[in-house]
Amino acid sequence: MDKMDRKILNIIQTEFPVEKEPFKSLGEAIGISEDEVLDRVKKLKERGIIRRIGAVLDTKKMGFASTLCAARVPEERVKEFVDAVNSYSGVTHNYRRSHTYNIWFTFIAQSEEDIDRSLNEISEKTGIDGILNMPVRRKFKIDASFDL
Repeated sequence: MDKMDRKILNIIQTEFPVEKEPFKSLGEAIGISEDEVLDRVKKLKERGIIRRIGAVLDTKKMGFASTLCAARVPEERVKEFVDAVNSYSGVTHNYRRSHTYNIWFTFIAQSEEDIDRSLNEISEKTGIDGILNMPVRRKFKIDASFDL
């Protein structure tokens, strides 16, 4: 990454322009063209430095329920399990950890009952029992931006 990539990353982490042409605005702010910003962002995404660009919404204020889930999945079943989990539109993150509970994911739905129903379906489809369901009870907001 060069200095310009770092400038782009610093802005999009916390001050992404919410407007019709955000990448044009971003380019104007740092002195490069919209096309160069888009090219750089594309390359950063291809290299895995940027995973996604999107809004972070307060699901509770929107009337939804959310939860963090964890499952113990045998190595040979990880792909099958992850594919089943990812087939649900309410799954926002799904990642692997070096832990007894090796697959973790977040789930958003209309209600906690909908989440319970979906987790039961996932268990039935995959044969993986004992998915931990840890609903949000108290929110802690951690600033996960990095000064580059």
